[in-house]
Amino acid sequence: MIGRLNHIAIAVPDLEAAAAQYRDTLGAAIGQPQDEPDHGVTVIFIDLPNTKLELLYPLGDDSPIRGFLEKNPSGGIHHMCFEVEDILSARDRLKAEGARVLGSGEPKIGAHGKPVLFLHPKDFNGCLIELEQV
Repeated sequence: MIGRLNHIAIAVPDLEAAAAQYRDTLGAAIGQPQDEPDHGVTVIFIDLPNTKLELLYPLGDDSPIRGFLEKNPSGGIHHMCFEVEDILSARDRLKAEGARVLGSGEPKIGAHGKPVLFLHPKDFNGCLIELEQV
């Protein structure tokens, strides 16, 4: 059901410093910051030959990333995103298998302009999983 690894998301306490580190120290091509108010984050994507990294920074007081950074002040891996062909059939299959879909269970539009869903980390070995329809 899951396809290609779309990205790994890393929550960071300082978005500009993190982007500079990946650009200057590791020589990565850094995208522009983009606010995603529906998800409470500002993101910067880093394109790699085989996938992407997504730097996450809190946008607003209710950002889920704010809580993550309170528990992990240095930042850290927040989630992994996998591509799926049909997000609604993937959701229905996962729910039938007992996986918990976060939020209302209805897809939201993600940073790439495509439908996304998140799966509860307790159902996947402590890892938050994002599904993105291709």
